[in-house]
Amino acid sequence: MDAMPHGDRGRRVHLDTAGLGRMPAAARAQLTEWTRHEDRHGPYEVDEHVHHVVRPELDARLAALLGAPAGDTVLATGAADAFAALVPRLALGPGDRIWTTPYEGVANLTVLTALRDRARCRLEVVPLRPDGDLDLEWMAAHIDDDVALVSVAHVPAGCGIVTPVEDIGRILAPHRCLYAVDASYAVGQLPVDAGRIGCQLLTGDGWRFLRGPESVGFAYLAPELRQALAPCGTALPAPPEGASVVALNAALAVPQDAGPAGGLAAVVRTAVQETPGAELIAPGRVQCGIVTFRHAEMPAGSLRRALAARGVVVGKTVAQQTPLYSPGRKATAAVRVSVHHDNSAWDAARFTEALREALAGRGCHAVPTAVRAAPPAPAAAGGGAVAAPAAGLRAVCAGSAAGAGAVPAAGVPRPRRTAGRRHLALVSAPAPDGTA
Repeated sequence: MDAMPHGDRGRRVHLDTAGLGRMPAAARAQLTEWTRHEDRHGPYEVDEHVHHVVRPELDARLAALLGAPAGDTVLATGAADAFAALVPRLALGPGDRIWTTPYEGVANLTVLTALRDRARCRLEVVPLRPDGDLDLEWMAAHIDDDVALVSVAHVPAGCGIVTPVEDIGRILAPHRCLYAVDASYAVGQLPVDAGRIGCQLLTGDGWRFLRGPESVGFAYLAPELRQALAPCGTALPAPPEGASVVALNAALAVPQDAGPAGGLAAVVRTAVQETPGAELIAPGRVQCGIVTFRHAEMPAGSLRRALAARGVVVGKTVAQQTPLYSPGRKATAAVRVSVHHDNSAWDAARFTEALREALAGRGCHAVPTAVRAAPPAPAAAGGGAVAAPAAGLRAVCAGSAAGAGAVPAAGVPRPRRTAGRRHLALVSAPAPDGTA
């Protein structure tokens, strides 16, 4: 590859949209203006502006974005907060079953586990095919009216697999279960249509691929879900701050250029595959604009910092984000590169060069022996790592019901927030007898 022009090396490349997208100038200006306005005049004028002017526009934009009827969306401080506010209110009982997947995020998994404990129902994990895709044949064979809730991540936090949410919706449609889809890492980079998916709950974050401010998200509630929640009252998720709502509306008003995001992700993926010592984490047959990998000789945190020092901003994932998913060796962190429509071919080329430069100087970094000695995951069809959760999933899931793991009460993953930074922590894994 030709070297980057010297004058361009100071340009910062943002390849962490899955972590935090870059706000458009118009959205940033609105966030600043209305935050200042609230500071000077109090929240009431901002609330009135949001209620009378912004919300009708935002509801229409969210309806168009999500393929949902206008007025069927509610705002929240984030997708996980919306899920946590709504799902525990479902009236499940001992005869019910909940389905989740190995790609479920820790926040939603914590909610589902608590619901399982309260309702005394079963929480089962849908198995994966050898290539890492969800086993839809298993779902079709085992679905019945005992399944009350199915929770699926459209795109998980830790890798770029695209779950066939519409195919799942067709399997579930004839049955009584409610279908929840976490679209946090999908909306804004992939088409999301709640009507075609057939889900009753769809949640999303506004600060990732939609490029709004932090702490604002939304949820689509289908009439069936509203009816199921009605006996418990009409409580909705806590609303986000008014200035954030104004900024999200401004971000959604910016035309989205359907640029070469998929092609750029392919360039990044090829660069990783051609890097000695790099292991691509790409389960499944369909990938999106998120590319996750790790290196045999350089820890993910060190590699992320080395790339940042060269002007390339990427993210890092940790195992606790998706605790039921264990791809290959027991490394707990990986580098996550996520491209957006506002990235360019130059950005992908600069990543490739910066990756080579960062690894060329890796001798100064200590490498944990366990990580260095661990064997790589076997290759799947299409070049991805095999995503079967294997021992990692079996250690978390006790028992087996025709291939589905039942998540035990002990060993529940719990999110923990600390001042200034947010980390995730897990309690101890259960012993073979089910005790903590």
